[in-house]
Amino acid sequence: MGFNSFGNIFSITTFGESHGKAVGCVVDGIPAGIKIDEEFIQNELDRRKPGKSKYETPRKEDDRVNILSGVFEGISTGTPIALMIENKSQKSKDYSNIKDLFRPGHADMTYHYKYGIRDYRGGGRSSARETAARVAASAIAKLLLKEVGIDVRSGIYAIGDIEAKDIDFEYAKQSIIYALDRNIENEQKSEIEKARNNHDSIGGVALVKLCNVPIGLGEPIYEKFDASLANAMMSINGVKAVEIGDGFNSAKLSGSQNNDEITKKGFLSNHSGGILGGISNGDDIVLKVHFKPTPSIFKPQKTIDVNGNETICELKGRHDPCIATRGSVVAEAMAALVCADMLLLNMTRRVENIKKVYER
Repeated sequence: MGFNSFGNIFSITTFGESHGKAVGCVVDGIPAGIKIDEEFIQNELDRRKPGKSKYETPRKEDDRVNILSGVFEGISTGTPIALMIENKSQKSKDYSNIKDLFRPGHADMTYHYKYGIRDYRGGGRSSARETAARVAASAIAKLLLKEVGIDVRSGIYAIGDIEAKDIDFEYAKQSIIYALDRNIENEQKSEIEKARNNHDSIGGVALVKLCNVPIGLGEPIYEKFDASLANAMMSINGVKAVEIGDGFNSAKLSGSQNNDEITKKGFLSNHSGGILGGISNGDDIVLKVHFKPTPSIFKPQKTIDVNGNETICELKGRHDPCIATRGSVVAEAMAALVCADMLLLNMTRRVENIKKVYER
């Protein structure tokens, strides 16, 4: 299995499976001299870790991060940083009854036919457990972005049809479901509870914002900032659509409605989502990430087994009734990784930047 790496200069390679000994990643391209705040990295992982409330999977993991290389006396050395997170709460026996079945909505069938072998315990490599490694890697990216004042935020915009109207990223930090709108948080919680009580699941939408991004990040034509963001978000298990700026709604507008007029003080609107021609325009970069309902539900469903025989799939185990909630943290993480990569790609795009290296 190839293609386990992401990024150009700031790149990550993740490893591990849901029920293996550990998940982790190797972060390459981080400049030397960045203060590596281990407490901050752990706090980022704590935001994503499972088992914090009844709105998530009951699987409890410590998600303690171990830094294996690339850091000396709390400072990045410029060499690859290896991060490892042990799995400690696997219940592989929960999957023994479906080891020869293809779970509806999962990657079981595609992995089986592509590789001829698959780890049926929790989905193996296709499990969202892999995203713990991404969040750990993104904490490193955020420490780099912090050096230049770039901030990445996220929260839950919608659960099912219940959409936020008053966006408050600070409130989302303290919400157990990362709700952006305190006025509808209880409605969104009720929607998740209703799905769980019905042995079902519900989809949702995460909102991600990158603030203080300078003009000029993004590489046309085939490494556009928005294209890279879309690629990053679609790489997250369960994501089915991505909107930049006004997204879907822009297809309903006229040019006079959709264009962001410009004054000496800046843009009068932000329909573009902070990106023009694949390059950041200095405004906030805004995107919505749409998560499908968790495919692991506790209702009997029709399927086939590895021999093509029709049968019924009845799941056991511990699963999120809504993957969007913790998924919003992962979407934020991927946005940070893209932004860090774009920042480093931009360093040599002007001769003045190259000269600065030799003037030190």
